[in-house]
Amino acid sequence: MSTSGSRRKPPKCVIADLGEYTKSLSNEVVIFYMREVYMLKRPRRNRKNDGMRSLCQETLLSPKDLIMPFFVVSGKGRKEPIPSLPGVFKWSKDELVKEAALLHAKGVPAILIFPAEAKKDLNGSYALSPEEAIPEAISFIKKEIPSLQILCDVALDPYTSHGHDGIVDSSGYVLNDATVAILQKMALLYAEVGADCIAPSDMMDGRIGAIRRALDEKKYTEVGILSYTAKYASSLYGPFREALGSQLQFGDKKSYQMDPRNVREALREMALDEEEGADILMVKPALFYLDVIAKMRQATKLPICAYHVSGEYSMVMAAAEKGYLDAERTFLEALISIKRAGADCMVSYAVPRILSML
Repeated sequence: MSTSGSRRKPPKCVIADLGEYTKSLSNEVVIFYMREVYMLKRPRRNRKNDGMRSLCQETLLSPKDLIMPFFVVSGKGRKEPIPSLPGVFKWSKDELVKEAALLHAKGVPAILIFPAEAKKDLNGSYALSPEEAIPEAISFIKKEIPSLQILCDVALDPYTSHGHDGIVDSSGYVLNDATVAILQKMALLYAEVGADCIAPSDMMDGRIGAIRRALDEKKYTEVGILSYTAKYASSLYGPFREALGSQLQFGDKKSYQMDPRNVREALREMALDEEEGADILMVKPALFYLDVIAKMRQATKLPICAYHVSGEYSMVMAAAEKGYLDAERTFLEALISIKRAGADCMVSYAVPRILSML
């Protein structure tokens, strides 16, 4: 918590020669005993005031680096809070476009949209319906704010009744190739209604190449692909799944999402995504995987995106509600650390909270 309103003035300082003894009768006077030390190099010279710190800063975070995630629902006039994500809402398209316009006016170039409260069945067939909330929102937002970049999550878990990211067989195993075939159709649907970039988050093998071919065959050569290259099977997705209305009915996602113990595997996934035509690579989560971001940065010339995920956001908000820390300053430091590790852009629920600080 900030205590700026009650801070005392710095005490008056007095420099005394080594060996001289002076007893202070006031708390406003501090006596320093100085031994002369010669140092050619003093790094603190570059940190002495705001001006010098600004000249010497190595990492610059700006609104242009940020992507705001939105949860989209059907209907009109809806802005509904998400209990586990304080300050984050579910938006109908008419309300979403107002908020997106404000952020865009402040320099945020892109949003990433997810379906909340989507219709569900065993095989996620509603993912291909043009009447679902996401296709309608893409078309509406693009018409209202043409310069705003719309990134669309492509995965089946919001639409499957079992909560997995793909088609499952009788044993509950997620089928790779059958899932990829549906993801191609999802990507085409979103491209048709105006998406600027497709963001496959499913972690199926070969889906980047398959989606790229499908888009190119239909002449959507300018639609980009932001691949969730290294999406780990993390414990930090709980608030997101609540917002999405997607809960696993059996098993886990470890057979397709990555093992948190592995980093070389991320580099292998990165190389495959590059070969298959990805335009941007993503690491998710961000803060727990800064080493992965850094290693990928060293190994690729493609832009890297990092997802500052729901659990990372909610932990800070919970601590802030207890008065343990300042949420805005903590979020700013978190995003700077992600940028410093090598990310070119970041998805974060904290975007509205830190814009005024940039």
